[in-house]
Amino acid sequence: MKQSVYIETTVLSYLTSRPSRDLLVAAHQQVTVEWWENGLPSLEAFISPLVIEEASRGDETAARLRLEKIAGFSILEINEEVRRLAELYFESIQIAEKARGDAYHLAVSAYHGMDFLVSWNFGHILNPRVRAIVQQLNAVQGISTPLNCTPEELMEA
Repeated sequence: MKQSVYIETTVLSYLTSRPSRDLLVAAHQQVTVEWWENGLPSLEAFISPLVIEEASRGDETAARLRLEKIAGFSILEINEEVRRLAELYFESIQIAEKARGDAYHLAVSAYHGMDFLVSWNFGHILNPRVRAIVQQLNAVQGISTPLNCTPEELMEA
């Protein structure tokens, strides 16, 4: 049985955007392409309606490409329990309102029992403080916490 991975929107952005002049971003883009081609096929990929919404924003051509990349993936429901969990994360993590969606990515992946959440969002998803808070909240709720990681970390697993 394949392990499950929730793909957060930043991964799609790195996968489909034009090569960056910033060396670190360019390296992340290359790693993402390699993981998508070589690592992802060994996993069962999931997204949420929020990923679709976020991937649809911006330049029409770029949005179409992002949506094409996730066209066959299973979509995890955002139900009332996910909303409740996301709000708990949002309040506990104390992030800006504009980043509320990040709490939803964390909640969707945890509530639906994903093995991994893959992201390039170091501010609100991969941040060690956020990881610790989410893990503590999930333990109290009796929910397993996915391993939040970058494509590079997941490729090496």
